[in-house]
Amino acid sequence: MTPTDPLVELAIRFMINATAMLCLMFGMFYRRYRNKELATTAGMFNIFAFSVLTILSSVAFSIAAGFGLFAILALFSLRSETISKVEISYFFGSIAIAVICSVLGTGLGLVALIVVFVLTAAWLLDHPRILQSADSARLTLDRIEAHVLADPVKMRHDLSERLGVEVMNFEVIELNYVNDLARLNVFYRTEGNV
Repeated sequence: MTPTDPLVELAIRFMINATAMLCLMFGMFYRRYRNKELATTAGMFNIFAFSVLTILSSVAFSIAAGFGLFAILALFSLRSETISKVEISYFFGSIAIAVICSVLGTGLGLVALIVVFVLTAAWLLDHPRILQSADSARLTLDRIEAHVLADPVKMRHDLSERLGVEVMNFEVIELNYVNDLARLNVFYRTEGNV
């Protein structure tokens, strides 16, 4: 077999894809966020997308059909459960790596270079030491106090006292006056996390 053999090239592309996906989803994402379910799902989507796109790029396939494929993927946007923006970014990164590696006609050197660029960018942009000033948590309050929610400064102070951390900001996700519940995203800083 020679390096120009299509099977050898496919094997090399798959190895680049699998290595990059494992680095992104299990070397970075899982180590930082410990979300096994999303890491596994994104890894499986990567393998599936790589397989489908490899077949589609080896046959006559129009750009419109390609956009249709991604429209179908968009339907599976994990609507059954809310996921964070960081999780969406990693998930998209896993699929992007599959697309980069599976498109035939691009040189293996360019594929490897782009994949290294994607992994380096993800590592730098989500590195805990670069953006270490705040953490976040989802919180459910079992009693809604309208006067506190109406005053963001008072609400931050109240949350800081309850949680024992410095609450920098909060975001109201859901208000349920029937059950008297409020769901919040709370962004906070601990003393050692400045």
